[in-house]
Amino acid sequence: MIVEKFVPVEFAANNYLVYDKDSKCALLIDCAGSNEEIFSFIQKEELNLEYILITHAHFDHCMGLKEFKQKFPNVKVLMAKADEELYKNLAVQCDLFGHRRVDGIKIDEFIDETKKIEFCGQEIEVIATPGHSAGSVCYLIEDNLFSGDTLFYEEIGRCDLPTGNFKEIEHSIKEKLFKLEDKIKVFTGHGDNTNIGHEKINNAYFGKNARYY
Repeated sequence: MIVEKFVPVEFAANNYLVYDKDSKCALLIDCAGSNEEIFSFIQKEELNLEYILITHAHFDHCMGLKEFKQKFPNVKVLMAKADEELYKNLAVQCDLFGHRRVDGIKIDEFIDETKKIEFCGQEIEVIATPGHSAGSVCYLIEDNLFSGDTLFYEEIGRCDLPTGNFKEIEHSIKEKLFKLEDKIKVFTGHGDNTNIGHEKINNAYFGKNARYY
């Protein structure tokens, strides 16, 4: 599997295009913008986009959905069931940040941790990680974890927005993500990538050498 990272100018929320060069199957983790750049890449590589997997329903991770669905009408958009209400209030979120309003689209399937996603001959594991939002999830593909805004490089996602909860994010990271193997690469929702082993030691909140908590 190859992971290509795209970072839009607005809010710099990371998009990750995951694809297999031989079979041409592809999926997108979050849909935060950079649409034309991603469209061009998909066309150049002749990829077949099957899924858009949303890590959580904050507007900055959903800004490109409408345009993507128009471009790829057969793509399946998946999001956690627990973030359904948050998704219904995208306009309120935008107003809170003084941002232009983002148009939502119909989600093809609301999922939870029991969902196994078949992709390119393998299963993608959905890991429920509430805390940044009630429905935040991470996606584990081989040795690659797409953490959304739950786990950052030496940091964690903020918990002061609607449905956020510090105790829940603590449990999600300590009892779920930190139980994964150290070698797992972490592709974060904002900023630089990291790995589980590094975060177990250096995370500012929950690592062995924590500075804040």
